[in-house]
Amino acid sequence: MAAAAAAAAAAALAAADPPPAMPQAAGAGGPAARRDFYWLRSFLAGGIAGCCAKTTVAPLDRVKVLLQAHNHHYKHLGVFSALRAVPQKEGYLGLYKGNGAMMIRIFPYGAIQFMAFEHYKTLITTKLGVSGHVHRLMAGSMAGMTAVICTYPLDMVRVRLAFQVKGEHTYTGIIHAFKTIYAKEGGFLGFYRGLMPTILGMAPYAGVSFFTFGTLKSVGLSHAPTLLGRPSSDNPNVLVLKTHINLLCGGVAGAIAQTISYPFDVTRRRMQLGTALPEFEKCLTMWETMKYVYGHHGIRRGLYRGLSLNYIRCVPSQAVAFTTYELMKQFFHLN
Repeated sequence: MAAAAAAAAAAALAAADPPPAMPQAAGAGGPAARRDFYWLRSFLAGGIAGCCAKTTVAPLDRVKVLLQAHNHHYKHLGVFSALRAVPQKEGYLGLYKGNGAMMIRIFPYGAIQFMAFEHYKTLITTKLGVSGHVHRLMAGSMAGMTAVICTYPLDMVRVRLAFQVKGEHTYTGIIHAFKTIYAKEGGFLGFYRGLMPTILGMAPYAGVSFFTFGTLKSVGLSHAPTLLGRPSSDNPNVLVLKTHINLLCGGVAGAIAQTISYPFDVTRRRMQLGTALPEFEKCLTMWETMKYVYGHHGIRRGLYRGLSLNYIRCVPSQAVAFTTYELMKQFFHLN
């Protein structure tokens, strides 16, 4: 979900501010160029890592959209049976439907979020006098919202393409989807259906994930410092969690946060699909959509449909993202 991606990126930014370029003697072979292009290289590294991670879990994302919106071809199926059914009906490339729009979205999303995070962090510190974990949480949430608003139309198009089933195509591609939505669904505002539940879902996701991670870290280091912690590489007097424990705590925090905010994600997806769903006129607002889903499908098969898939996709996605980003950092000389 967009909220999840935003909060995860905010957490990464909060945990690892980029190091300043080391001063070098004049004529050392382009130190100024390296310093000037640091943000570009960092942006490219993050964008490539994000694209690789999203492509890895694209089949799970496609099935998630189909299950969340109760596509009539697959609404009777579960996660794994849907993963088998999609290739049988649409071929293996059917699992990657809508992934092209996601790849186009991931680059500007990362760039906007990163720049907005730095701007908001400085603004909150200088204007409001807030510092520490609070100002990073606030800046991360605000940066995520900014990035979501700026790139939301691409997410809308991706969901529409992912919901289509072979032989029943409303849109022939990304450009055609943009033109059709603009012409038939209220112009520019048509691209922002479902934005409100996205924004509302991000606040609890970010808050709960940061709170849970901080609590787990504090409890772990206070009760089992030798087993779970190690001295920080830049300050031996400070204990930090070991890498695998860090990832575990982050995964638990993300799972809890996703569980709380997931109904907003389901609501957003259904609103994004708009006229692609037969019950379109009954789901014009966020509350109407939530009421409809709950009334017709209940909690487990409605507001939380596809949640188990969301848990499954987090592990490979994070693993690929971290691994690719480390390789790209070496490739672009970011270390």
